[in-house]
Amino acid sequence: MRKNLSVAEFYSCHSKYLPDNIRKEVGHFNVFKVSDMQSRCSSFGRKEFYTIILVKGRCKYHYAEQTVTVEDNTLVFCTPDVPYELEPVTMKKSGMLCIFTADFFSRYGGIQLQEYPVFSAGAQSFYKLTPARQQEVVRIFHKMFAEISTDYLYKYDVLRNCVLDLVHEASKLQPEVSLLQHSNAAARIAAMFTELLERQFPVASLSQQIALRTPGDFAEALSIHVNHLNKALKEITGKTTSALIAERIIQEARLLLKRTQWNVSEIANCLGFEELPHFIHFFRKNVQMTPAAYRK
Repeated sequence: MRKNLSVAEFYSCHSKYLPDNIRKEVGHFNVFKVSDMQSRCSSFGRKEFYTIILVKGRCKYHYAEQTVTVEDNTLVFCTPDVPYELEPVTMKKSGMLCIFTADFFSRYGGIQLQEYPVFSAGAQSFYKLTPARQQEVVRIFHKMFAEISTDYLYKYDVLRNCVLDLVHEASKLQPEVSLLQHSNAAARIAAMFTELLERQFPVASLSQQIALRTPGDFAEALSIHVNHLNKALKEITGKTTSALIAERIIQEARLLLKRTQWNVSEIANCLGFEELPHFIHFFRKNVQMTPAAYRK
């Protein structure tokens, strides 16, 4: 699988120059009009930076193992953890986007981007804007364009606020999920479980193998009884520990089958299956077809 696209590689694909602030600032941020960008280098894959895109026109959004069609005035949030590609369907080349690294927020109040719903693992990543939200999102992007061209000493603080404004505009469009209805202990266990699970992905080389595959593995890593883990996850997510683990392994298996040339046995080994038949049975049970059939 291809290594993650770096910020420097992004500029070599889409722009004629590498901005000075890519070297001078802590982290990196920039904002673009889609019409000003070169169209090459739009291949599917992970990037080493976050992207927020205001889609104009119609395009196919390929992410992880899924594909959806997005229309005018859709806000798309892309993270370094999930491979993606936006494939234009119409000739209309407009819209706006900004890119930024995790380090861009590293000295900004200890913000962890993954804590926001739009960037969390498995979260919805595209939001159809209402007319009012669309007007506000356009205003925020225009503010970014105006601010980044100034010599104001604290302009990157302003730009960080603009990014968070986009995050909040999208968050207002989804149902609020409050952890207050759950016990703090259960929410904390669920968060730690998710962090351990996601830490094993993506699988980027044949030498990589996930180590935690069963509820017992995770319970031992978290130093709690497996029944306690099951109860906490069921309370927070409504799903069993086994189901959550299986969903994530299947997501990665689908991605590797689609986007690599690795054989099924190699993929099975990377995903922690010592015997190929066990992987084939697991995949067929969850996807209703064999890995070979899915790849075709």
